[in-house]
Amino acid sequence: MWLCGLLGLSAGAALLIGILTPIAGLMAGLGIMGVGFSMLAAPTPNLLDEKVSAVLAAVIAGAIVCLGPGAYSLDARLFGRREIIIPPRSKP
Repeated sequence: MWLCGLLGLSAGAALLIGILTPIAGLMAGLGIMGVGFSMLAAPTPNLLDEKVSAVLAAVIAGAIVCLGPGAYSLDARLFGRREIIIPPRSKP
C-alpha cells in the first residue's frame, strides 16, 4: 500500500506541474489499479474501495495519457507545443 501511495503521490505531482505527462499518467493509472484491486484491506475507508471507482479513475488517467500536456505545462515549455496542420482540400 505504501508503494502504491508513493506512486500515486509522485504521479499526481508530475501531472500537476505537467512534466512527462504520458509517463506520469501511466504511473497514476497503475497506482490506482493497484490500490483498487489490492487484496489487502485498506486501514481506512477511501474513495477507491469500490472496483467501479478504481476503473473510472484509471480511465481518466488513460485519457490524460492520450490527451497529453496542456499549453501551460513544463512539457510545452521544454519540448514546444505541437501543431497539427491540415492541408487544404484540393479541388477535383
